[in-house]
Amino acid sequence: MKTSLREANPPSNPLREIATLSLAMTFLLTSIIGMSASYAGSLTLKDEVGREVKFTFPPKRVVSLAPNITEILFSLGLDEEVVGISIHCNYPEKVKSRPRVGSYISLDFERIISLKPDLIIATGAGNTKEMVERLERLGFPTFVIFPKRFDDVLQSIRHLGQVVAKEKEALFMIESMNKRKGRIIELTRGLRRPKVFLQIGESPIVTVGKGSFADDLIRLAGGENVAGNDREMYPRLGMEEILKRSPEMILISSMKPGGDYERALREWERWKTIPAVKQGRIHLIDSDLIDRPSPRIIDGLEEMARFIHPERFKKPVQN
Repeated sequence: MKTSLREANPPSNPLREIATLSLAMTFLLTSIIGMSASYAGSLTLKDEVGREVKFTFPPKRVVSLAPNITEILFSLGLDEEVVGISIHCNYPEKVKSRPRVGSYISLDFERIISLKPDLIIATGAGNTKEMVERLERLGFPTFVIFPKRFDDVLQSIRHLGQVVAKEKEALFMIESMNKRKGRIIELTRGLRRPKVFLQIGESPIVTVGKGSFADDLIRLAGGENVAGNDREMYPRLGMEEILKRSPEMILISSMKPGGDYERALREWERWKTIPAVKQGRIHLIDSDLIDRPSPRIIDGLEEMARFIHPERFKKPVQN
C-alpha cells in the first residue's frame, strides 16, 4: 500500500512550533545578553608594546602616567574618570585639581593604590618595564602606548578611544588632524627645504637626530633637519659643528619651565656667520606642542611649518 504524501508528512502542531520558536528566540536572546554583559564587564586588548591587557570595560577610574596620555583622555571627553595623573601633566587647566602619582621614573605606589584605578595607562617613552610589571603585580591592569612618529599619535588616539569606549570621538579627532596634516604637506610640496636646527638643550647644546619625534615633524613641515642623519636620537653638537652645518633656521624649544629663553635667543646673535642668524630666522617654539605626542601636536606641526615657510601660511590651516 502506498503511503500518501500527507501521511508521510503529518500536519505540524502550530502550538508546538510556536513553543519551539519561542525557546529558540529565548536562547538567542540569552546568548546576546550574555555576550553584551561579558563585553561590558571586561575587555582584552593588545597594547602598543605587544602585551595583552584585560581590564574592566569601560573603565571608570583611570590613572594617566604621562602628559600626552592625559591630554588624549580629556580630548576624548573623559573628565571625572581620570582620577590620577603624573606630576608632569599641565594641560588642560582642569588637571591641576587631580591627584599626582609621581614622575615618569618614580611612582607613588601608595597613592595609586589609594585611588583604586581599574586601568592605568603608561607610555613606553618614559615609564619603565619594571614599573609596569610592578603595577600589574599589584593588580592594576596597565595599557602602554608608544608613539614615535606623528602618525603613531593618531594610532594611539585610536587605541585609547577603544580602551575608554570613545571610538567615535577618536575617529573624529583623527580625521581632523589628518586633514590639517595633509593641508600642510600640500602647501609645502615642491618648495625648497631650508636647513633647520632645533635646539632642545643649552648646556650642552642638544638637538634632535634621526628617528626622533621632532625630526619627523621638521620633515612634515617642509624643512630639512641639519642633524637628520646623525645616528644619535638626541646628539650634542659643538658650535664649530653647528657653524659647519650652516642652519638657515634655528628653532629653540622651551625646554624647561622658567627657562631664560630670551637669553638663549641673544646667545645666538653672537654668531653672525650662521645664515639663520644673519637672516633673523631664530624662533622660540612651545616644547609642549612639538615634544608631546598628543592631539596638540598638529598645532606644533603647523607652527613649525609657519616658521619654515611663512610665505605659504598667511592664515591658519583649515580642516
